Amino acid sequence: MDKNKFIDKVLEAEVTLYHVSKSILIHEQDCEDAVQNAILKAYDKLHTLKEEKYFKTWLIRILINECYSLKRKAVKNIPYEEAFESVKADDKKDYNELYQAIVNLPPRIRVTIVLYYVEGYCIDEIKQILKVPSGTVKSRLSRGRKLLKIELKNMEEIYE
Repeated sequence: MDKNKFIDKVLEAEVTLYHVSKSILIHEQDCEDAVQNAILKAYDKLHTLKEEKYFKTWLIRILINECYSLKRKAVKNIPYEEAFESVKADDKKDYNELYQAIVNLPPRIRVTIVLYYVEGYCIDEIKQILKVPSGTVKSRLSRGRKLLKIELKNMEEIYE
């Protein structure tokens, strides 16, 4: 794959990369860092891509690893007190209830829900991206739907 084709494929995957990183990292700056780092790593390791048709799946896997790497580093580097101070009070006001419900899901379920419902990947594709059995993907989707239903019902009761 040449440089121009790489750029085209990255641009095609841009929205997906953003959604996946946002589902793991939440904060905009972290998402931007993760996406940029993933693209750089992908370009450096382009020779390891076995089949070009799996480029997007391969890139998403790199991004997921990068997101979790950034999360681990952030946990080690930020004192507990500063973590709460750095969260803006209005961060959550800009999003609707469904987004908030998705954000409140456990990370593994959240990523699976975003890949399936937001990005439109099928179960087999998610299985390849997350490197888990298809039964795990199905159970995470089922659990995620149940948790979303409960969360949205709770939010509805709060606003009534």
